[in-house]
Amino acid sequence: MASPISANRAELLAIATSVATEKMIDKSIVIEAMEEAIQKSARNRYGAENDIRAKLDPRTGDLRLWRVVEVVEEVEDYFKQVDLKAAQKLDPNAALGDFIVDPLPPVDLGRIDAQSAKQVIFQKVRDAERDRQFDEFKDRAGEVVTGVIKSVEFGHVIVNLGRAEGVIRRDQQIPREVARVGERVRALILKVERQNRGPQIFLSRAHPEFMKKLFAQEVPEIYDNIIEIKAAARDPGSRAKIGVISRDSSIDPVGACVGMKGSRVQAVVQELQGEKIDIIPWSEDTATFVVNALQPATVSRVVIDEEESRIEVVVPDDQLSLAIGRRGQNVRLASQLTGSQIDIMTEAEASEKRQKEFAERSKMFEEELDVDETLSQLLVAEGFSELEEVAYIELAELATIEGFDEELAEELQSRATEALERREEASREERRGLGVEDALAEIPHLTEAMLVTLGKAGIKTLDDLADLATDELIAKKRIEQRRRDNSPKAPTAAPRRSERAEDKGGVLGEYGLNEEQGNEIIMAARAHWFDDEPATEEAADADSSQ
Repeated sequence: MASPISANRAELLAIATSVATEKMIDKSIVIEAMEEAIQKSARNRYGAENDIRAKLDPRTGDLRLWRVVEVVEEVEDYFKQVDLKAAQKLDPNAALGDFIVDPLPPVDLGRIDAQSAKQVIFQKVRDAERDRQFDEFKDRAGEVVTGVIKSVEFGHVIVNLGRAEGVIRRDQQIPREVARVGERVRALILKVERQNRGPQIFLSRAHPEFMKKLFAQEVPEIYDNIIEIKAAARDPGSRAKIGVISRDSSIDPVGACVGMKGSRVQAVVQELQGEKIDIIPWSEDTATFVVNALQPATVSRVVIDEEESRIEVVVPDDQLSLAIGRRGQNVRLASQLTGSQIDIMTEAEASEKRQKEFAERSKMFEEELDVDETLSQLLVAEGFSELEEVAYIELAELATIEGFDEELAEELQSRATEALERREEASREERRGLGVEDALAEIPHLTEAMLVTLGKAGIKTLDDLADLATDELIAKKRIEQRRRDNSPKAPTAAPRRSERAEDKGGVLGEYGLNEEQGNEIIMAARAHWFDDEPATEEAADADSSQ
């Protein structure tokens, strides 16, 4: 049996209970901290090389101390090992490989040992308290909490949340809002991170989600999921927009959020320091939603690029400043609300742009297909913008154009094919002039035009191409292949062909290659690395012998 240590059992248990209650942690953690502190002090007394254990009974307060040693045939470490003969003096049943308990006499903690034990206990309790705080808040991201402002340090607001502290960083505060120590404040838990000094709770009053949560508190229909806030955008302290939809056709989502005489929305506005809020009916049709989002401006036409999440909005000349808003605020919030980049232009600018594109495409068809101006303009008017569209469209579909017959359609397709071949040959000559290896032309999916682009980027050999990652090769550029020209009255008008590219991506990003094609290109370029290696050790030996 291990011998008891002289200690006031009731006092030890009372201390453990008191600390656990005060710090709101499990009593077993405090007991464990006490045991660890006793073990550390005992090692100072008997030698740090010993494996000393302590056990405090949480019910009776009995504290026992012992040393653990291993029974071995030949002792190498006299602090942690004992031979069989000596072990059997302690325990007659001891056998090789056993671990036996060597009771230690009572210890009285001196002043230094007591101070050291106190530090161990405090550190253990502090760590447990930090873990408890982290566990309490780690799953509460996205929740609105109320706290008291404790201090303001370097512009960051420290908030007392009761059992923990949070911080509202400067970029998450509402501009021009004055934080006063002792005032109550509501904020959104943005994220919770575990750090050495304890959990760091980041709060926000500027995040759009904070406004959504405030509406859920003020509007019962939102809390009950009858009305849903589909999107929200904020310019904190100035203006905000939210898109709402009702699952009950008898309930007006905008009216429900506004409330009687504006009571509901005003409660949110006051919490956000007078921030003006536009409540907009959300629509599944993007064009309709964009028109609503740009209110109070009047919109003439919406042109949507679904692939690149880009939208062009045409407004009357006298509505331009209203649509853009002060310092671009209205269009910026509308862009955030719809999740798409919105470009505003007047009807005059849109007309000029269309005329320029029309003239450029007509000129291209006129030169490449060797046709007159009337025929080239007719092709553009029918939505054709590239030679590939003419060359590879179904012959019957091309022949259905007014004024065309099958013979003319066949001739146009033949000329388009020849023009593409001329382009391909010209690209081939340019590619070779750039020094791009012919081996690259054998790789699937790569055209001569693509090889020219690679050559201009300094990629001229299989090794150069093989060294690229797929993202470096085909990360998308902005390419508008099919756009829909919609008006507010007819938001589902038929698509028209057009194509546009902006530099923003990988080397071949403008060519619309998908990830699978990109992977195939890279793997094909790397194939020679493996082909050049001997398949087996025997093959390598055979080569060396020759």
